[in-house]
Amino acid sequence: MLRLTDIKLPLDHQDTDLTQAILNKLGCSAAQLGQVSVFKRGFDARNKFDIQLIYTLDIEVDNQQALLAKFDGDPHVRLSPDTRYKFVGHAPEALNERPVVIGLGPCGLFAGLLLAQMGFKPIILERGKEVRERTKDTFGFWRKKPLNTESNVQFGEGGAGTFSDGKLYSQVKDRKHYGRKVLSEFVDAGAPDEIMYVSKPHIGTFKLVAMVERMRAQIIELGGEIRFSTRVDDVHIEHGQLTGLSLSTGEHLPCRHAVLAVGHSARDTFKMLYERNVYIEAKPFSVGFRIEHEQSMIDECRFGPNAGHPILGAADYKLVHHCNNGRAVYSFCMCPGGTVVAAASEEGRVVTNGMSQYSRHERNANSAIVVGIEPEKDFPGHPLAGIDLQRKLEEQAYVLGGSNYDAPAQLIGDFLTGKTSSELGEVKPSYTPGVKLTDLSKVLPDYAISAIREAIPAFDKQIKGFAKADGLLTGVETRTSSPISIKRGADFQSVNVNGLYPAGEGAGYAGGILSAGIDGIKVAEAVALSLLETSQ
Repeated sequence: MLRLTDIKLPLDHQDTDLTQAILNKLGCSAAQLGQVSVFKRGFDARNKFDIQLIYTLDIEVDNQQALLAKFDGDPHVRLSPDTRYKFVGHAPEALNERPVVIGLGPCGLFAGLLLAQMGFKPIILERGKEVRERTKDTFGFWRKKPLNTESNVQFGEGGAGTFSDGKLYSQVKDRKHYGRKVLSEFVDAGAPDEIMYVSKPHIGTFKLVAMVERMRAQIIELGGEIRFSTRVDDVHIEHGQLTGLSLSTGEHLPCRHAVLAVGHSARDTFKMLYERNVYIEAKPFSVGFRIEHEQSMIDECRFGPNAGHPILGAADYKLVHHCNNGRAVYSFCMCPGGTVVAAASEEGRVVTNGMSQYSRHERNANSAIVVGIEPEKDFPGHPLAGIDLQRKLEEQAYVLGGSNYDAPAQLIGDFLTGKTSSELGEVKPSYTPGVKLTDLSKVLPDYAISAIREAIPAFDKQIKGFAKADGLLTGVETRTSSPISIKRGADFQSVNVNGLYPAGEGAGYAGGILSAGIDGIKVAEAVALSLLETSQ
C-alpha cells in the first residue's frame, strides 16, 4: 500500500472530495484506485474561519511501483510501513520462572498483558483495589467520605490515568509502532475505533474502567495472576541480583525478574528502594495550579464560527511562556469539558488533577498551569528531596483549604492583583469535595507565583479571556511527573540491580497513558528475552 500524507480538505467536505484529492495528487484514474483507509486525521485551526482537515491515508493502487518512481523524493508519497506488532518470543512449555509486575497502571497493565500473550504467566501485584471498587472509594472521597490511602486517584487498577482525560497521544519517538499495539489492544477492549485515526484520541474515565476490566480478564485467561491490595514492602537483593519481594500480606515471593511500574506517587516504595541502595536520581518536575474557564469561551476563541462542530469537539490548548525570572510556565494535562478532581493519596495533603469523560460535555475547561523546577536549583541535596517539597506544598494547600480536603482557590483577577478572593464569579468550581476562597500566593514559592502572574496575561494574548477576572485557580498541582528517576541501562534493568526493571512514569520513563503503555511493552520484551536466555 501507499502512504499519502498532508492531504488537506475543508472541514465539511464530502466523502467524494477525499477520493478526488487522492486522484489529483497521484494523477491516476479512479479505476486504478483500490481500498482507502484513514491512518490519521487531524485539523489545522490556525485560521478559525477556514479550518482544514489533514489526512494521512493508506491506499491500494494498481500501479504502485510506477507511482513510487514518479514521486521519488516526495515525502508525502511513500510505501506504507508495516505497523503490525511482532512478539519477540514465546515462553517454553516448561516455564521455570514466572515474572512479576509491580503495579497495574497503564505501564504495568501492558507489561503484564504482553508477558501473558507471550505465555510467561506473570504475577501482577497491585497495592490498590480492582477498578470498580477503587472507583467507589475515589468517588466517595470526592463526596466527603474518608480518604483511603491505598485506593484513590493514584493507587488501584488502571493507575492515575483512569481518573484523567484519557488522552492517548504522545510525543515519544515510536519507530517500532508500539503505540499502534497499545491503541489496538484498547479497541479490542472496547475503546471507540476512532482512537486509531484521530490525531488527539481520548476515551475518558468511564470507558477506561470497562476496558481495564476486559484487559485484566485476558491476562487471567492466558494464565496470569493478579493480586489486589498487595503492596511490595521490601526487595531482597543478593550480590546485585534481585532474589525476592516482601509483600504487605506477609508473604515472601521469590523473584528474579520484576517490572517496577508503581506510578509517580508511590513515595513509600521510592524510599524503600533508596534504602536498599537501588540507584535513584532526583529529576525535574513542575508545580502550580489548576485553571478553569467556561469551555464555551475556549471553543469560541479556538474555533470561532465552527465552535461546536462534531468533528472538532471541545477545544483544547497548549501554552508556554518563558518568564523574566528564567522560569518556564506551561499548560499541562488540559481537560476540555472536564472537572478538577481531588487527587490526594496521603492524609493531610491536598492535590489537584484534571479529568474528562469521553463526551467532554462539562461546563468548564481546565488545565494545570505549572512552573518547571529543577533539583540543582530548587530542591538540592538528596535524591528524594523532590518528594519532601511536594509534601510541603500539599500540606500548605490542605491547611489553606481548611484542613478538610477542600482545596484553596482564588479568582484569576484577584490572584494577579494580590487580593484575597471573597466570592465566586461566573466560573463555578468543579472541584469536589469543595473549595475555600483564599490567597494562593501562600501555597507556592515566590518564584513560582511571580512566574505564573507573568504568564497568565501572556496567555491571554493567545486565548482572549484567559486572564478573565472571574476565571478560577485551584491548588495545588504537584504530581505532574515523578520527582525521581530510577536509572536503567540499555537492557532495561536497574543500573545496579539485575532483574529489577524500572518502568513507566514512576521511574521517569513515561508521561501519560500512551507512553506508559509503550514503555510497558518495551520492558516486557526485555524481560521475555532475559527469561528465554536463562531457560536455555
